[in-house]
Amino acid sequence: MRVLAILLTLVSVTLAEILQNGQLRANPYPGQVGAIAITASNSSAWKAYPPNATELSYKGRWDSKYISWWSAPGLKFGFTGNNVAISFGNYTDAGVLVAYRVDGQDWQFSNVTANATYLFITPSTTGVNLTTPASAVQTFEMRVTNWAYGVQLAGVWTSSSGELVKIPNYPMNIEIIGDSLSAGQYATYEGISSYSWGLGEGFGNIEFSITAYPGICLHDSRCYGNLRGQTYQWLHTSDTSGRAIEIWGDNPELWDFATHQQANVVVINLGTNDNNTSNNITNTEYYQSYIQLIDEIHGVWPKAQIILISLWNGFGAVGNTYEQGGAFITEIYQVYQYFNSGKYVNQSFVHYFNTTGILQHNDINPQYHPTDVGHVKLASHLLQYIKLNFGFVFGATGPEVQHDTLYWNDQQDY
Repeated sequence: MRVLAILLTLVSVTLAEILQNGQLRANPYPGQVGAIAITASNSSAWKAYPPNATELSYKGRWDSKYISWWSAPGLKFGFTGNNVAISFGNYTDAGVLVAYRVDGQDWQFSNVTANATYLFITPSTTGVNLTTPASAVQTFEMRVTNWAYGVQLAGVWTSSSGELVKIPNYPMNIEIIGDSLSAGQYATYEGISSYSWGLGEGFGNIEFSITAYPGICLHDSRCYGNLRGQTYQWLHTSDTSGRAIEIWGDNPELWDFATHQQANVVVINLGTNDNNTSNNITNTEYYQSYIQLIDEIHGVWPKAQIILISLWNGFGAVGNTYEQGGAFITEIYQVYQYFNSGKYVNQSFVHYFNTTGILQHNDINPQYHPTDVGHVKLASHLLQYIKLNFGFVFGATGPEVQHDTLYWNDQQDY
């Protein structure tokens, strides 16, 4: 498993093509938008909104400089009119890929860069005014697809005759805490192809945040370039990336839990990196750190239900078949038992989710992470588990969750 843990930290770069079982995927990033210049001579055609406008809803973690962090952070707002443009600040990574859509249309993709304004919505944008007049409110949503890159929001513009409208948050909220397996590393569209995304977006009627970063350990220790573990970093706004160190150094902003929506359910999938011997984390340290993290979560969200995901940790050939590996099997279950005994005996806020049997060896890709199908399988089981145990209701009624998963056999005779 040493190779697995090393690969958890590799930074992927958005390329101009997607290989699908060795074959080029046609038009992998539909929806590229162009940069525009808003100057004194044409500013009367636009209405400006600063990044702190109350009409804007930030998804995931953003800092006081309006810089996005972790996996699949986003922006959502309602708008009227036929044009919407977004300005990106100096801390936006060059060429970062964002996904965006109008209402329930399919996700579109565009690369953006720093100190530029991009025209995302025009009268010809798919879905704009499709069934509603220009005066009606439509919803725009944008997500950063890659966990290693981020954007800085500098402002939003509508046509002078239009306006932004606040879209209320859904009442239920899920937090996913993890490493590369939760962040979507090596999935087709990375953050928005992960099981975490499939879980949050799959409900269709909840808020969710993916506080996950490749290579990070649960224990507060240096792991594959990450200077801190999740027992420390989860309490902070930014992740453990190089850009976070460049911007915030060793004094990152604390995440203000009091001013953000509380989580109803927290899903934890951590330990794959702790399990690698090169990180020198003992079983006892892992167990104690898991207790610490749950205490931290319970301290800020005392009503949240916390789900501990067992680690599948890859598959290996055994005789003429395959078997799931597993890691920290005893320790994770002991953490579950700890919070369901003693002073916690009647509280029942910690739950154990056994992944055994959900994934098979061909659900793991050559980079030792789940395939897109593997992510969908895990998300599907978690959706049902949370629905049945915590009273969530499926609200997704048709709009796509994962993009471009339309695989089928078009040969009727073979």
